[in-house]
Amino acid sequence: MLSLLLIILSLVLIAGVLWEAFESIVLPRRVTRRVRLTRLFYGTTWHLWRGLFGRVKKRKSREAWLSYFGPLSLLTLLTIWAVVLVFGFALLQWAGGVRLSVNGDAHSFGTYLYLSGVTFFTLGFGDVTPIGSAGRTLVVLEAGVGFGFLALVIGYLPVIYQGFSAREVNITLLDARAGTPPTAAELLRRHGRNGNTQDLTQLL
Repeated sequence: MLSLLLIILSLVLIAGVLWEAFESIVLPRRVTRRVRLTRLFYGTTWHLWRGLFGRVKKRKSREAWLSYFGPLSLLTLLTIWAVVLVFGFALLQWAGGVRLSVNGDAHSFGTYLYLSGVTFFTLGFGDVTPIGSAGRTLVVLEAGVGFGFLALVIGYLPVIYQGFSAREVNITLLDARAGTPPTAAELLRRHGRNGNTQDLTQLL
C-alpha cells in the first residue's frame, strides 16, 4: 500500500512539473488558472526578497538588489523543476522496486537518486544500471524527458534575456522622458511643452 502511494506521489510530481514547465515556457497565451506552483513560487520569493532588500536606505543600491530578483528567480525556478523531476523519477524507481546492477549491495534511496540524476542529465556513467524491462523503460523515458527539458531551457533563456534587455532599455529611457526619479507629472509636462502628444500616445 505504501509503495502504491509513493508511486502515485512520484507520478504527480513529475506530471505537475512538466505541466508547469509547459504552461510557463511553451504555451503562448496567459494561464488563468488560479492555483499554480509557479505563481506561488514567485509570490512567496518576491515578498521575501522585497522584505529583505526593500529596506536598503540608498535608492540605487535598493533598486539594484531588487532588479536581481527577476533573473535569479528564473534560474532558481528552473533548478527547482530539475531537482523535483530527478527526485520524482528516483522515487518512482525506488517505490516500484526496480532492481539495480551496482557494485556491492547498495540499493538505498540515495543510489536510486544518483541513477536518476545521471540519467536525467544524460551523463551515462554506467556504474549503476537497472535490471529488467520496467527499470530500463523508466531510464529511457527519464533520459528523453531530461534531454527535452534541458533543450527547452537552453532555447528559452536567450528569449528571456532579450525580454529583460528590452525592459532595461525602456527603464533607462524613462529617466530622460520623465525626469529622475520619473514622475507622471514630469512626463506630461515634457511632452506637452513641445507638443509631442503623438509620441506620448505611442509611449502610453
